[in-house]
Amino acid sequence: MHAKRLILFDIDGTLIDSGGAGIQSLKDALQTQFGIADDLRGVEVAGKTDTGIVHQILRKHGLDLSDENVRTFLDRYANGLAKELPRREGRLLPGVAELLQRLSERPQNVLALLTGNIERGAKLKLEHYGIWHFFGFGAFADDHHDRNELGPFAKRRAHEKHAIQFAADAIDVIGDTPHDIACGKAIGARTIAVTTGKFSGEQLAAHGPDRMVENFSDLRAVMAEFGW
Repeated sequence: MHAKRLILFDIDGTLIDSGGAGIQSLKDALQTQFGIADDLRGVEVAGKTDTGIVHQILRKHGLDLSDENVRTFLDRYANGLAKELPRREGRLLPGVAELLQRLSERPQNVLALLTGNIERGAKLKLEHYGIWHFFGFGAFADDHHDRNELGPFAKRRAHEKHAIQFAADAIDVIGDTPHDIACGKAIGARTIAVTTGKFSGEQLAAHGPDRMVENFSDLRAVMAEFGW
């Protein structure tokens, strides 16, 4: 009997490439809500929470960071995302569908999300690419605007769903940005960096992940290396 592992996945750049659907939906929300056209240059998106991204956008334009402004912006963003995803040439990243299928077949693995997406956005993206059903729960930008605060939400929901208090050494956090690595380190998890996003292996290595992998295409090697 294998000990249970909690395997927490980031979404964008780790599981999928939405073909720019998210960025376009943010631009459209800004235009619709405030009449501002902006290419979002200078706004850090990769690895940040949706809530944190909206805070950056509002600050950039001197707009009020009220709860109402943020909530309305995120609602418009999600509405736009639903329309934008089918228009884009996005894709599942290499090996992802097969990896999730294999992991889900092994009873010791508990799969969940640890993502900067709001839950509605995460569901829209992963349903579009046919992999939402693999994840029983997650921690999302709805929980906190700071990525490093999301890990405890995921751990608490894992306990609620599975009646297991996952120790730090029984948790994997997988992502494609330095923020994912930091988020994993914040709860003492094993951090696995994947170079399918905007950051190179060299850039990710500088942040000290426990493991690195180019992508998930060599399924047998990945499963063996990480003990899944």
